[in-house]
Amino acid sequence: MLVDDHAIVTDGLRSLLSTDSRFDIKGEARNGKEALEMLSYLKVDLVLMDIDMPVMNGIEALKVIQKEYDQVRVIILTMHDEKAMIKLLLDAGADGYLLKNSPKEDLIKAIEAVMAGHQHLSEEVNSVLLSSDKPQQGALSQLTEREIEIVKLIAEGLSNKEIGEKLYISHRTVDTHRTNLMQKLGVHNIAGLVRLAIQEGLV
Repeated sequence: MLVDDHAIVTDGLRSLLSTDSRFDIKGEARNGKEALEMLSYLKVDLVLMDIDMPVMNGIEALKVIQKEYDQVRVIILTMHDEKAMIKLLLDAGADGYLLKNSPKEDLIKAIEAVMAGHQHLSEEVNSVLLSSDKPQQGALSQLTEREIEIVKLIAEGLSNKEIGEKLYISHRTVDTHRTNLMQKLGVHNIAGLVRLAIQEGLV
């Protein structure tokens, strides 16, 4: 299954993989929620999935797949090359992590390795993991205690609904907090929030 909110990406992947008779594309989803719905009725061995998607992102979807479809392997295919994000996805159970600028040969190699039961990281991803950290100091100092708590839970991969239940607030309130947090911190997606949270030692 291909999971990405950009049709040009899934179209390209379908075209690339359809030339190999070993692969059969069972379905395409535009977000994590669609992917989970499709997994409920499709037999899928492997999911190629992006991180930043509307409705449900790749982190949240991966956690559910690990819990409910543990026989399904997942390779993350993304532009995010931050060490914090890579570690988060691997800790959440990703079987592979590739960057979207990887050559076709790397994607095939990753699929082969993961389907053989091995974890696979591209050379670029391995290099990032081996690099030294340069944390941003005091990035969260402008946040309230509640906002810091929400950043921590977002970085742990909880959905708005799960955060709301944990903090006894509505998921809409969580969504409002998340929007405000991104504005305060000058980030534009969940990857930025996660990166800051890990750099600041919240997770």
